[in-house]
Amino acid sequence: MRGVLVSKFLKWLVWAVVALFLLNILGILATVLVDSFATRWFATPLPQGFTLSWYTQAWSQFQLGDVLLFTGKIVGLVTLSALLLGVPCAYALARADFPGKRLVSLLIMLPIIVPPVTYGIPLSSVMYRFGLVGTTTGVWLANLVPALPFVVLVLVPFIEQIDPRLESAARVFGANVPRYFVHVLLPLLAPGILAAGLLLLIKTIGLFELTYFTSGPGTQTLVVALYYAVFGAGVRAPQAIDAMAIIYMLVSLAIVVVALQFVSPTEVVSRQRK
Repeated sequence: MRGVLVSKFLKWLVWAVVALFLLNILGILATVLVDSFATRWFATPLPQGFTLSWYTQAWSQFQLGDVLLFTGKIVGLVTLSALLLGVPCAYALARADFPGKRLVSLLIMLPIIVPPVTYGIPLSSVMYRFGLVGTTTGVWLANLVPALPFVVLVLVPFIEQIDPRLESAARVFGANVPRYFVHVLLPLLAPGILAAGLLLLIKTIGLFELTYFTSGPGTQTLVVALYYAVFGAGVRAPQAIDAMAIIYMLVSLAIVVVALQFVSPTEVVSRQRK
């Protein structure tokens, strides 16, 4: 009887902690959302009035049109290039057996394991010597460093589940490696490529450290522009910053919603455990 009571108490305690955590997060989000529409909000339960002017001010003051366009360009370039390079790399790791394979796999995964700030500063120093800091190419290459291992990490379990005898059969019927990739492997690997691409979109749009170290005034993604809006020099209306934060949250949320329509996180995790 005592054990049952203790079990129920622990269960309710866990639910209480989860509920308090969710209420805290929702309270913070609600505060930012309401403040982004508030004309004035000081020492009162609710704002004295509501307006949309902070969103128009944030759009013009922080040049969000250009920032969103550049963010989309970087996310698209990183996702496309990471998939083009990651599929052959994942195939080699999944199929080939060579001395030092585990070491090579570990080296490829290091950008995911190691915090980005530890290699972001040396990376930005090297790019500065070649004149890449503050350019689209520099931001793209910096974001590609953790993106490529992420694609490999997601795709290797998908490739390992494809029967190797299909490749042997394709070679028997005269298919070379490019034809096997295009007509056999890619159709079977399409769910994995879609999962890796959509998850990488979510990851790249929120990648801050490497973009911060290599970006410039005209090459800022949305998360870096939000950081400069909060901590940069000058006086800015907090409501306009909150409006910018809501725009960033809506863009990220839209990508997550679209991704969840095509990708099941539990399915990806289960494939990686097999």
